[in-house]
Amino acid sequence: MRLLIADDEALLRAWLRRLLGEVAPDAQIVAEAADGTAALAEIERLRPDAAFLDISMPGLSGLEVAARITVPCRTVFVTAYDEFAVQAFEQAAADYLLKPVTAERLAKTWQRLQQPAANDPAALIRELLAKVGLLAASAPATEPLRWLRIGVGETVQLVDVNDVDYFAAADKYTMAHGTGREWLIRTSLKELKEGLDAQRFWRIHRGTVVRADAIAQVRRDLMGRLWVELKDGGKALSVSRSFAHLFRQM
Repeated sequence: MRLLIADDEALLRAWLRRLLGEVAPDAQIVAEAADGTAALAEIERLRPDAAFLDISMPGLSGLEVAARITVPCRTVFVTAYDEFAVQAFEQAAADYLLKPVTAERLAKTWQRLQQPAANDPAALIRELLAKVGLLAASAPATEPLRWLRIGVGETVQLVDVNDVDYFAAADKYTMAHGTGREWLIRTSLKELKEGLDAQRFWRIHRGTVVRADAIAQVRRDLMGRLWVELKDGGKALSVSRSFAHLFRQM
């Protein structure tokens, strides 16, 4: 089977290529692409049997690439999106993989790719995008996020947001920190912040969101900088000037 890998991170492309070499030694990687536009061009030119597409890429997203494919090519999404998005992608793709990809999960994807496709993936994705567009226009405001669904190997762990003291950006992902614990969340801090209760979770820095109830005090150092100290006694968190107004005396 001839495959294409598209991801804007070279290390992730190399990791997926190595895992494919382990679980699918007969597979042939015919091309790699670092952005969606190049991925679409290579798919149209080389006509691989399947394409592994990152969701978030420069140029075109993985979804946009899949929707524009005009040649026979099955798609596998490699994504860091939340559970709702994953369920939607599953309707339109041969499979989806959550980052970080494991050999065990990739082996299941390879088994699915050996089975004949029942429908045209591109047509399914175009239909899915149309439905999502209609839902987005009419959907009511959602309740603030209460539970974090965190993938751990082949399982999903539910973490109450009240157990998180603060969130810190980590490239495309987010680290959630609680009392003596931390969790890796496969979505960006910007996306995560949109689902949190803004009255209870305050952004204090471009890369930090803290739960207000977890704050013990805020101190100012000799340079005039503000630092948030947490009730659990963890490390102090820097407050940028843009968010210093949150702690003005009342």
